Amino acid sequence: MSEAPLLSIRDLEVSFRTDAGTTTAVRGVSFDVRAGETVAVVGESGSGKSTTAAAVIGLLAGNGRVTGGQILLDGVDLAALPPTELARLRGSRIGMVPQDPMSNLNPVRLVGRQVDETLVDNEVVPAGRARARTVELLEEAGLPDAGRRARQYPHEFSGGMRQRALIAMGLAARPALLIADEPTSALDVTVQRTILDNLTELTRSLGVAVLLITHDLGLAAERAQRVVVMYGGEVVEQGPSEALLRAPQHPYTRRLLAAAPSLASRRIELAKQGVLGADAVAADLLATTAGEHGHGAAAPAGAAAGARADVAARGGVGTPLVEVEHVSKVFSLRGKGLLARSQPFTAVDDVSFVVPRGRTVAVVGESGSGKSTVARMILGLLTPSSGRIRFDGEEVASGDRVDRAAQVRFRRRVQPIFQDPYASLDPLYTIYRTIEEPLRVHRVGDAAARRDRVHALMDDVALPHDLLRRYPGELSGGQRQRVAIARALALEPELVVCDEAVSALDVVVQSQVLHLLADLQARLGLSYLFISHDLAVVRQVADEVCVMQGGRVVERGSVDDVFERPATDYTRSLLAAIPGRGLQLGAGGDAA
Repeated sequence: MSEAPLLSIRDLEVSFRTDAGTTTAVRGVSFDVRAGETVAVVGESGSGKSTTAAAVIGLLAGNGRVTGGQILLDGVDLAALPPTELARLRGSRIGMVPQDPMSNLNPVRLVGRQVDETLVDNEVVPAGRARARTVELLEEAGLPDAGRRARQYPHEFSGGMRQRALIAMGLAARPALLIADEPTSALDVTVQRTILDNLTELTRSLGVAVLLITHDLGLAAERAQRVVVMYGGEVVEQGPSEALLRAPQHPYTRRLLAAAPSLASRRIELAKQGVLGADAVAADLLATTAGEHGHGAAAPAGAAAGARADVAARGGVGTPLVEVEHVSKVFSLRGKGLLARSQPFTAVDDVSFVVPRGRTVAVVGESGSGKSTVARMILGLLTPSSGRIRFDGEEVASGDRVDRAAQVRFRRRVQPIFQDPYASLDPLYTIYRTIEEPLRVHRVGDAAARRDRVHALMDDVALPHDLLRRYPGELSGGQRQRVAIARALALEPELVVCDEAVSALDVVVQSQVLHLLADLQARLGLSYLFISHDLAVVRQVADEVCVMQGGRVVERGSVDDVFERPATDYTRSLLAAIPGRGLQLGAGGDAA
C-alpha cells in the first residue's frame, strides 16, 4: 500500500443556505484514504457522513457548497476545480454507488441501456462492445440471469436487484476511488457478501480505494481497515477498525456499539416484562412513548386498555390474525424477442404460515425469494394466483373483488412500512401532511387532535418537530424512513407489515424504533409481519421465523430454534454470511 494517501480530506467544512440562514453541516473533518484501502465512515443519520461523500465527488445539493478546507485526490484539490473538470473525474477516477436504488435509475429506460451509457460516456469500451461488458458487470455484481435482466426496467427489479445494477455502474470504469454510500443496505446477507468480496478483490488487484459510508458496524468492522466515526458534522474518533470497535474511546462510539444488534441479542422483552432495561437509548425511547407527549394526547391509557380488551375478545394473544394457506403467485415476464410470448415466473410457490395476534412473524430470505411478494398479497396489493389469505377470519380481497367500504376498514386495521423511503413518500407533501393524511382520510379527531397526534408520533420516532414544515427531498434516507414509520403507526393498526422497515436506519435510531415497536405491541396488542434480510434484527424482534428460498418456505419455527438449531443448509448459509458475525465488538457484542 502506498504511503501517500490517494484521498486526503483536510479541515473540510460544508454549509447549506436555507430560509433560516446558513447552516454548517460538516466542520473540521479530516481523514485519509490510501490506494487499495477501505475506510468506513459511520455515524447516525444526519451526522454528515453522506454530505462528506457528496462533497468529495462534487454532488452537493444546489444550496450546498464547500466553505473551507481541502479535498485532495492525488494532490489535486477537488474543491477548487471548475465544475467541468470535476465532472470529467466522475465515473473515470471517482465512482459512486448511491444509497437509493430507485431514484438513481431512470424508470423509463432498460437497466442494461443505463449501464451501457456509463461504459460509453467514460470511454471504457466502444459502443459496439458495451452490451457484452454490461452483462459481465451485472453478473459480477451478483445479478442472476444478467442477460435477460438487462432487458428489463427498474420497476421489474426488486430493491436488492436495483442496488446491484447501481453497483455495476459504479464499478464500470474501474475508478481509483469508489464512494459507496450504504451500498448494501437493500441487499440480503448472501448477496451482500458477494458484493463485498468483489470490492475486496478490486482493492487488492487494482489498487481501488473504497470510501464506505455505512451505519452497519459489523460491516465496517469486517470490511474496512480503518473507521471514521462522525457525529454532529464532526469526526469524534478514528483509527484501525478492530482496535476502535473493540475498545472505543469516545462516548458516542460506545453508544453506537451498544445499540448495534447482533446474533447474541435476545428477543426484545423489555416492555412485556414491565422494565426499561439498561440501554439508555431504549430507556429514553420508552419514557417518550409512555410519557406525557407520547401517546397520551391521542391514545390515552383507556385506548390502550381497550385495544388489549379487543384482542382478548377476539380470541387473545396467540390466536391467528393472518392465515396464509397454500398461496402461490405467478407473474408474466417479457419474452426475448419483439413478438415473443411472455413467460410465466413463479415468485411464490405454495406458501403457508400464520401470524398470531400480538406476535411478530419474520419472513427472511435472499432478494428475489418472494418475501416482499407475500407481504404485498397480505396487504391486498397483489392477487394470489392460487390459495387463500384470511385476515381476522375474512378473506383478503384484491383486484375486481374489492368492496370499497370493506377496503377502507381493512386499510385502517392493516398498515405497511415499505422498504424504500424515497418512493413511499409523496415528494409534494410536507412531512406534517404526510403523517396527518391517514388521520384525515379516516376522519380521526379534529384538526387540533390530529396536530397533537402528529407531534406525538414525531417524538416516538425521534424526529424534531421543525422537520414538519419540510419536504421529503430535504431529509436524509433514515429520516424519511422514520417518517414512513410514524405514518404507519398513526391509526394504531392491528397488523403492521414491515417490509425492510429499519434497513435504512442507523443503529441508534434502529434500536429506538425496535424498542418502540415492542412497546406498542405490548400496550396495544399489535401484530407484526416483519420482512427483513437483517438476521441480527430479526433475532431481536421476532417470535417466529419463516425462511424463504426460491419462492418456497424451506424452514419455519421459533426464533430460538431457527437461529440456534438451523435445520437446512440454506439457513446456515444465511447465518454464516452476516457481516462481523465472528467479531466481539466492545460495548455492543451482547447488547440486547
